[in-house]
Amino acid sequence: MKYRIDKGKRYLQLYQQIRDDIIAGNYPYHTKLPSKRSLAEETGVSTITVEHAYALLCDEGYVEARERSGFIVIFRKTDGFAAAAESPGKSTVRHSEASYPDFPVSVLSKTMRKVLNERRDALLEKAPNCGCTELREAICRYLARNRGIGVGAEQIVIGAGSEYLYGLIVELLGRNLVYAIEAPSYKKIEQVYRAAEIRYDPLPLTNAGIDSKALGETKATVLHTTPYRSYPSGVSATASKRYEYIRWAETGRRYIIEDDFESEFSVSTKPVETLFASSPQDNVIYLNTFSKTISSSLRVGYMVLPVHLVEEFEKKLGFYSCTVPTFIQYVLTELLDNGDFERHINRVRRKKRKELSQELT
Repeated sequence: MKYRIDKGKRYLQLYQQIRDDIIAGNYPYHTKLPSKRSLAEETGVSTITVEHAYALLCDEGYVEARERSGFIVIFRKTDGFAAAAESPGKSTVRHSEASYPDFPVSVLSKTMRKVLNERRDALLEKAPNCGCTELREAICRYLARNRGIGVGAEQIVIGAGSEYLYGLIVELLGRNLVYAIEAPSYKKIEQVYRAAEIRYDPLPLTNAGIDSKALGETKATVLHTTPYRSYPSGVSATASKRYEYIRWAETGRRYIIEDDFESEFSVSTKPVETLFASSPQDNVIYLNTFSKTISSSLRVGYMVLPVHLVEEFEKKLGFYSCTVPTFIQYVLTELLDNGDFERHINRVRRKKRKELSQELT
């Protein structure tokens, strides 16, 4: 394979091109990737660069390193439904809750003072119903930089936490649908759906993600999933499983609700790719909050709507006032735009990588 490597983050360029070749089938399942040395010579980069690219492919479940065998492709785009009739066996998912250092109070208080001094009268104005334009634009820039998601501000809706946004999604998509959720899943997901008196189908988790047989048999048309790290099980969906979710949603009028909770704190040098960015269909609703990254006391979340749902959302739910104070929205805007938010994320990720390295030695 011939790869073009330009200036910049070379390992990311190499990773992306190899990943695309794996997805396209140029490296079929169970085949071996080129050795680090031969690929380095072919592309004109260092073996360290190749190592970093291969590490990312391992992190995301495209390949695995095998002693004396090199790097073997474990991704199959057709995984899942072809084996849906097979029994997955007993799941051995782990239950865990990650903890992270708090966002620096000194940075937060400094930002609050700055917003109070510079925004003044604007703080007393009512925010647009979907959230302040400044914050929605800042989130768009952040998602483009860090999650590979390119969207317009009109697709962003700000709300007081994930549970509030779950309720808006139910109103948008309809109460007559069946919603599939992970089992186990975040308790409040089930509570919101039960309170809304809608039907939901709990789908058991395996170590790779939602059980293929259960997903293939469900009558649901909406899949609510947390592919990065499901809570409370701690299960992360593999690359093959994430593409299985995308294929599932391609049949009929189906939607995926992608709850990207905690993904910012991935120990990988590149956060796991999102379903929203990976799906060729305009049918993934992306959700995230600032509860873990800054503080749960802020009660701020946001969702990214598919383009074709923006107008429908405005018609059905555009009358709802934004539930997040204008002051808090401007504070978040400043943290995103001045780099303090990402500096905190990067500090935590470096600390976690160091801890993981020490555990392995």
